Amino acid sequence: MIRNTFSMLNGIGEKLERRLWKGGILTWADFLEAGDISCLGPEKKGFHDCSLSLAAKRLEERDAAFFAKTVKRREHWRLFEIFRTETVFLDIETNGYQPGSGGYVTVVGLYDGFEWRSLVAGENLTVENLNRELSGYKCLVTYYGASFDIPFLLRAFPGARFDMPHFDLCYGAKRLGFSGGLKRLEASLGIERDDEVKGMGGYDAVRLWEMARRGSDEARRLLLLYNREDTVNLFKIADILYRRLKQSTGIEGYLSCAVT
Repeated sequence: MIRNTFSMLNGIGEKLERRLWKGGILTWADFLEAGDISCLGPEKKGFHDCSLSLAAKRLEERDAAFFAKTVKRREHWRLFEIFRTETVFLDIETNGYQPGSGGYVTVVGLYDGFEWRSLVAGENLTVENLNRELSGYKCLVTYYGASFDIPFLLRAFPGARFDMPHFDLCYGAKRLGFSGGLKRLEASLGIERDDEVKGMGGYDAVRLWEMARRGSDEARRLLLLYNREDTVNLFKIADILYRRLKQSTGIEGYLSCAVT
């Protein structure tokens, strides 16, 4: 999808992007090879040629940080497919308070499609370990993370680095007409949870942390299982929402016409 994206260019929005697709300019290569594009003047065409040539070079180099800055934040989902095998799915738990009012992160869950790992307060949750975990990835997926998880982590751990494209499933879901929180979205998409933590929510995570802090191994186990379900389910949701968001752009219709 990213190679079909022109809305990353200055002065080109989604309407003009669709106009380009309709005119047969479906990829960056099509744009660069076109001698003239009727809806753009020669000067703009030349300027955009330079931008797309640079983008193509940076994509070949797998420079995700470049695209995190270049692509509009609400369109970061378009990078998910190209960086899918280098994506980390992240979810945090807290003690229920805000940073500055006694709030802190209790658990950071991370999943890459194969392995789930956790960083736990008082055990291994440090800014160094967090950055080390994140450094191996080129794309981040969260649910409402742009508004909650990442700002909370940045306040709790100054120096934490989130310089990669960020596909926030909450806002992607809203664009597709879904409402409600993560659990409701899971139910709408037919995604199940482990029976042990089915029906649990944020309040339960806070309660379990307090019990774990007082020495309950069972509470700690359930808290980590709850976070694991949150994090692993992001992986399942991302695939579904990405496909639907891509369909919503109409690009697949233009591509099929070009093939036939």
